[in-house]
Amino acid sequence: MVNFNGELVEGNGPILYADNRGLQFGDALFERLRVVNGDVFFLEEHYLRLMSSMRILRMVIPMNFTMEFMEAEILRLISNINADKEYEIKFTVFRNSTKKDATNVNSISYVITAKELEHTFFTMNTGDYEVELYKDFYKNSTMLSNLETTNKILYTVAEIYANENDYDDCLLLNERKQVVETLKGNIFLVKDKCIKTPPLTDGCLNGVLRKKLMDIIAKLEDYQLLEESISPFELQKADEIFLTNSIDGIVSISKYRKKNFNDVAAKALIGKLNAAARLSLTKTV
Repeated sequence: MVNFNGELVEGNGPILYADNRGLQFGDALFERLRVVNGDVFFLEEHYLRLMSSMRILRMVIPMNFTMEFMEAEILRLISNINADKEYEIKFTVFRNSTKKDATNVNSISYVITAKELEHTFFTMNTGDYEVELYKDFYKNSTMLSNLETTNKILYTVAEIYANENDYDDCLLLNERKQVVETLKGNIFLVKDKCIKTPPLTDGCLNGVLRKKLMDIIAKLEDYQLLEESISPFELQKADEIFLTNSIDGIVSISKYRKKNFNDVAAKALIGKLNAAARLSLTKTV
């Protein structure tokens, strides 16, 4: 039995404490996806990232866990809500446990949740978005830091710091004091005609939108893409800083300390990102 919020329930349920190593040990991965009118944005990219991450963590991938299966399970959930809406989907995979030896079991279970969104495609933020460095704890520059896991203690305490100090977001550093990402997504820094983003070896999240935007920027004549480490000293010299994630798309940062930024590159890229999103839908039809 398990005491869950004061209620005694069976402890061997599929998502309760006894069988959920994600809850017990943070031994879980997740994908956040946009679904619009029954279409999943960048489904193939999310599926391949999830499969790669599961292999890195030595989870056993079921034979039926295909991209089509993942899509069908997502759509089965929203069809019972309202399939003609926009949703943020969180597809969480966790390692199962057993009473005898939880550490040697690599089979998985999954949980899918849906939250309604306001906009069909990615939109640019228009208000202030101020950030600050978070220096109490660092993100390690290892392959595990590239994975989207449920171990979010660093992000949680940094978000509390941001809320207590009236910041919209925080910039995370690795152990070498390099800027890795923000709490909300991957970071891009614009200086003159160069757009820079940290390499995966610095410990940033291997974001689907990060890779998609890098592919877009690499084809532009107006900007040069650099995948290089970012020093905190570069932040106040930048013309522009923005972040990316699979739900918001591009979020433009307006202020860091005494420096105010423009959003010229972000505005130029948001339309191209939406075009790539539409193209991803036609590929899965």
